[in-house]
Amino acid sequence: MIASMKKLFGTDGMRGEAGRFPLDAATVRAAGRSLAAHLAEKSGGAARILTGRDTRESGAWIESAFSEGARESGATVESAGVITTPGVAYLARTLPADAGVVISASHNPFEDNGIKIFSPTGRKLDDATERLIEADIYAERIDASVAAKIDEGVAVGDERRAAELRAQYLNYLVEDVAAGLELEGLRIVVDCANGAASQLAPALLTRLGAHVVAVNNSPDGRNINRDCGSLHMDVLQRLVVEARAQLGVAYDGDADRALFVDARGGLVDGDATLWTLAKHMQERGRLAGERVVATVMSNLGLELALRSRGIEMIRTDVGDKYVLEELLRTDASLGGEQSGHIIFPRTSLAGDGMITTVNLLRAVRESGRTLDELTEGFKRLPQVLTNVRVREKLPFEEVGEIARAVRDVEARLGERGRLLLRYSGTEALARVMIEGERQDEIEELAEGLAVVIRRSLGAG
Repeated sequence: MIASMKKLFGTDGMRGEAGRFPLDAATVRAAGRSLAAHLAEKSGGAARILTGRDTRESGAWIESAFSEGARESGATVESAGVITTPGVAYLARTLPADAGVVISASHNPFEDNGIKIFSPTGRKLDDATERLIEADIYAERIDASVAAKIDEGVAVGDERRAAELRAQYLNYLVEDVAAGLELEGLRIVVDCANGAASQLAPALLTRLGAHVVAVNNSPDGRNINRDCGSLHMDVLQRLVVEARAQLGVAYDGDADRALFVDARGGLVDGDATLWTLAKHMQERGRLAGERVVATVMSNLGLELALRSRGIEMIRTDVGDKYVLEELLRTDASLGGEQSGHIIFPRTSLAGDGMITTVNLLRAVRESGRTLDELTEGFKRLPQVLTNVRVREKLPFEEVGEIARAVRDVEARLGERGRLLLRYSGTEALARVMIEGERQDEIEELAEGLAVVIRRSLGAG
């Protein structure tokens, strides 16, 4: 049975609906037990684990169940309470702890939750240890005696100590990451997504001297990400204009990503942020190797804009895990995703929305230019995305008709366009994404390729 078990950890930890496998109390407790035991095997002593959570109503009992399991394996567990994902990664590195554990489902709705585990370096837990934890979880599920109940009123850890840990992280952001940055006279609208940044982000920017207009910073356990934050930028775009602010920033539930809005209400996504930061770092000799790491989803316009400045763009699969791996492999100093997940490996190996905010604001201050001026030079190419339902997921290159159609599309696009053809990771869908200079042309090409895929692999 273990050999055929379903993989529980994805690229962003273990995630699902709170209260249901694998996020039921018994399984969460088993995960805590397993992690602590394997950490102890590596170190030869009892593990030290730091935990934290976002604002979901399920966060406290999941954190408590995980901590109880870890203590059963002899671990010492401390909680930083409600804190951002990168905040836990930072504290795990500096305390130090053997691991940092975040209870969060990032940008998902409140019904979901998840468990992300970081090593002391700030990197996510290695695949080998994740597989060991999965095996332990499935082994316990065979044992019918394992049982646990959910206690939604459980208290987690010492709140005074949790406040000290959060203050330690905030001081690091203010005194180290933002050293020398003065924001007096800058009005900033901050959308906290009713998540983990609800207190930390306004406090950070206020301490740096900005006039902060904080919104969606009153979490109630169920309103995290609801019509707010980085998934609903139209709200922030309107508020920035109404408040006559110089810019706005929106976080997701655990604040590992940030998206921005300029004074005119224009959206500055992760691609535009990478463009702005790459130019700023290049001008100051801080863009290592004259390269930027992005994913296959970044717009071709970013690649062309960077190329115009002699900057190479390296693409990876979707996921900050893959971006980080490439950053470390190539010794690059800047990488990220269109979603606003930006990584500065010289500062932190975990993407941190507040570090991204500080670095973008530094670019604004040091250049003496507005955010909309800094994003000039990046022209987003038109894009079309078409989904085709398929009966099976054969490799595209092994289906002759599809392979020929792909070559034809790529030939027509040349260097001024891009085709990305891939299968959905969760659904029986083939995804056709094409970018090019003309919307009508790429729509025609996408539909033509979709017809070929339907004919060859269509579900009927």
